[in-house]
Amino acid sequence: MRYAHEVGKVRAAEQALMARLPEGALMRRAAAGLAAVCASLLPRVYGAEVVLLVGGGSNGGDALFAGARLARRGARVSVVRAGGKIHEAGLAALRAAGGRVRADAADAGGAAAAIDAADLIIDGLTGIGGTGALREPYATLAGLASRAPGTVVACDVPSGVDAGSGRVEGAAVHADVTVTFGTYKPGLLIDPGAAHCGVVELVDIGLGADLPDPDVVAAWPVDVLPPEPGPESDKYRRGVVGILAGSDEFTGAAVLSTGGAVHGGAGMVRFASVPHPVELVRHRWPEAVTTVIEPGPKALEKVGRVQAWVVGPGLGTGPEAEGLLTAALGTDLPVLVDADGLTVLARRRDLLRREAPTVLTPHAGELARLLGADRADIEARRLEHVRRAAAELGATVLLKGSTTLVAELDRPVRVNPTGTPRLATAGTGDVLSGLIGALLANGMAALDAAAAGAYLHGLAARLAAGGKEEGEWRGEAPISAADVITALPDAFRALG
Repeated sequence: MRYAHEVGKVRAAEQALMARLPEGALMRRAAAGLAAVCASLLPRVYGAEVVLLVGGGSNGGDALFAGARLARRGARVSVVRAGGKIHEAGLAALRAAGGRVRADAADAGGAAAAIDAADLIIDGLTGIGGTGALREPYATLAGLASRAPGTVVACDVPSGVDAGSGRVEGAAVHADVTVTFGTYKPGLLIDPGAAHCGVVELVDIGLGADLPDPDVVAAWPVDVLPPEPGPESDKYRRGVVGILAGSDEFTGAAVLSTGGAVHGGAGMVRFASVPHPVELVRHRWPEAVTTVIEPGPKALEKVGRVQAWVVGPGLGTGPEAEGLLTAALGTDLPVLVDADGLTVLARRRDLLRREAPTVLTPHAGELARLLGADRADIEARRLEHVRRAAAELGATVLLKGSTTLVAELDRPVRVNPTGTPRLATAGTGDVLSGLIGALLANGMAALDAAAAGAYLHGLAARLAAGGKEEGEWRGEAPISAADVITALPDAFRALG
């Protein structure tokens, strides 16, 4: 797992470690790691043009000490100062190694010329304590760095990105690489901040023993562990998932959510709806057991035994849909609620008063209705709102979006590292609901099932689009929700 800690906890760990080390040792550790990464990014260090963008904080000191190391290896290192304050020891080390101050923010032309001519730019303007929009001249320097042809390396966090949340309020550095120290910070993993970071390199500076449990985690492939069938497995031991989805108006959601469950590892999928969706599911997925039901208090009795329910995709929002949702949430089984089911819950939050696990999978608009919040504010403060939703609703909440987050009360928030903008197409959320439902039926805990489902869903989309498992998504091909279903077996295999 990639473990991320809130800024206050990082600061406390740094202070505890610094108390045991000689003065300046921790900064020099960070600078050594930063310099090593920078050197690896250059075709050769000797003769390379390196520009340091330096603010007045400790990140500026990190950049200066790293610059001194590169200068001693023959790089031509110069500094663009953002203000009058600067880390004096770092500046002295740089000058002793042959570096120089090239310009300051008052010399706009000189600063722009230095940045444009650089092979590598180190962003040491602001650090993990920076919040809110960048002020001038920091904003201008961030813009110049982001547009420069050279490689941009951010020190700990790109300036303008809130390290604790990923918020970006105005100008921010777009880095090619971010070198972060001691632990990941949540803002490096969560959009919009994550989109400014490029490749994130973690440098160990010895904080481990002083860090508490993480606040946010992101999985590596080896951390995603969907249940594996054994020699004694049969379709019932592998889990039976029941799906209540589709209507005469929205039939595609029925087919797609069932497909996600069929390819999600369920031993059996039981699909129940009105006649037309049942007919389509029976035709597309003959392995699913289908049942025509009429909404009512005993509607679920006809479906048969299941280990988890998926309710909502294409179900409608009228009294019949509300009755089915009420019936499913009235059981003692895990229930995933998506799409139309979430719209019903927005007016019937009382239905969430239950002991069994409940997984909610809203996008920002649906979560806004559930919480009575502003959609734009949710998109800007994703981490804050997904935590709030888990606490208020007493559920496992998967907030879909450019960064999918999964929250459960008193647990680290899971950040999904897979996915692609190509997933922004109709029906992909229905596939996700069926996939997670299958994992729930297979016995996974709600938080694990939601996080694993999001990972596999995003990975399948990348594979279908022809992209990488993580990272750069440009050059991918358009995909449909059906393509995601088709790619799910490859996604499972890719976990190794």
